[in-house]
Amino acid sequence: MLTRFSLVMPTVGRVKEPERFLASLAAQTFRGFELLAVDQNPDERLAPVLGAYGALFPVRHLRERRAGASRARNVGLRHSCSDFVAFPDDDCEYPSLLLEKVAQFFKRHPEIDGLTGRLVDEKGESSILDFDSEPGLLNITNVWIRSIEATIFLRRDSVRGLWFDENLGKGSGTTWGSGEGTDYLLQLLGKGASLYYDPRLTVFHPSPVPPYDAKAMRRAYEYGCGRGHVLRKHEYPLHARAQSLVGPLGRAAGAAASLRIDEAGYQWNILRGRLRGLLSTTDVI
Repeated sequence: MLTRFSLVMPTVGRVKEPERFLASLAAQTFRGFELLAVDQNPDERLAPVLGAYGALFPVRHLRERRAGASRARNVGLRHSCSDFVAFPDDDCEYPSLLLEKVAQFFKRHPEIDGLTGRLVDEKGESSILDFDSEPGLLNITNVWIRSIEATIFLRRDSVRGLWFDENLGKGSGTTWGSGEGTDYLLQLLGKGASLYYDPRLTVFHPSPVPPYDAKAMRRAYEYGCGRGHVLRKHEYPLHARAQSLVGPLGRAAGAAASLRIDEAGYQWNILRGRLRGLLSTTDVI
């Protein structure tokens, strides 16, 4: 029997992007997978797309009217019954060899519970995060630069009974706009799981900035809040919390010195958000 992946894809407000992702699934050289599309739209905009690709690979159209990417992932987890589970974004794309490489890795390494990779943009450069360039095991220190939701692949048996924090992430209704994937992996590490990062394992995802518009500024703040909150939730030591502020502070200062005012403002919002997440006990936006 083929090793099977359940690919849990939360989606809302988009059609073209999920269609591109499904096209990348149709091109996979490894065919042992199913797509669990957790649809949070109030209408049937995705039904034609999912129906069209359902003839090429298994597609389960799950509807969840409550908002939140973490909530949607939990819905998918409850419906997953495959050997492995992954959490692609609805605006990412898988290279054609990706699932084959992941399946081969797990076959070679039965001792590893999870594998993570890197997001890249159209130039092949790291997208969204400044990812680590070196491979290796994840720990509580490097998990921040060795993982993001769309590149997480986990053995299903290793995560049974483990859920995403629905107060974290996009659409959660809180100001903690990110960090749900890191939080999930930190829970796994706390249970003694063995997780490995390979930067050669890449998933395409367009970089959200620039432009440094109002939407980007809001996202920077909320993502910063999420990271700060996860640091506090998992009781990171004071030096680790302080270190999380150094990066955006330095980048904001450097951008301002070079008169890149919009970029400086973006980094400043990340800094403000992280500080809010580290210090605040409320989640009201």
